[in-house]
Amino acid sequence: MPVTMTRRTTLALGAAAAASTLFKPHVARAAAPFEQPPLPYGEDALAPQISARTVGLHYGKHHAGYYTKLNELVPNTPYADMTLEEVVKQSKDNNDNAIFNQAGQAWNHEFYWQQFAGGPKQPNATLEEAATRDFGGVTAMNEAIVKEAGNVFGTGWVWLLQDGDKLAVRGYQDAGNPLAEGLKPLMGIDVWEHAYYLDYENRRADHVKTLLAERVNWAWVGEQLAS
Repeated sequence: MPVTMTRRTTLALGAAAAASTLFKPHVARAAAPFEQPPLPYGEDALAPQISARTVGLHYGKHHAGYYTKLNELVPNTPYADMTLEEVVKQSKDNNDNAIFNQAGQAWNHEFYWQQFAGGPKQPNATLEEAATRDFGGVTAMNEAIVKEAGNVFGTGWVWLLQDGDKLAVRGYQDAGNPLAEGLKPLMGIDVWEHAYYLDYENRRADHVKTLLAERVNWAWVGEQLAS
């Protein structure tokens, strides 16, 4: 599919080198007003697994919209002085669903884009050993991720996470994530339809399988486990 260079694409390409080293989703980020970080690559960098058109709409419309709404909601609240990670955790604990939905989705997508940077790469020894211990191997782990993605009803995410000393796979509705539960996220696949419908139509499982096999930077995922 031809790629149309937009101002956003140009800025993303120019910022890619810096973003790849500075943007770490598990590191606390500045408090409100919250700003969407640039993509760590151009909009066409994930093709053909994710088309430039899908990335443009997903990042430029959906992801950006969560920051806009969050910044409308947090002024004159205790959340205004928190980092994004703190807002995710506190709003979940406080059952502030309107805040959590926007903050959770903003954070989820930051993690989502970063895990593809530099990929695809194979799992490092740390992740491979953990996958073998807890799932019987990397292939079995990926099969568990695909299965759980199919179990998420409607909109949501499927996450590979660290729970204590073990790896686990869990599906979450809507903006849900392991961070809000005090767990360590390692890899997350967006199974909202806007993440895949233009490229895969209703074939969610194919979307997830393709990303796991051909797009995720598993070495980066292993670094999250080791950190």
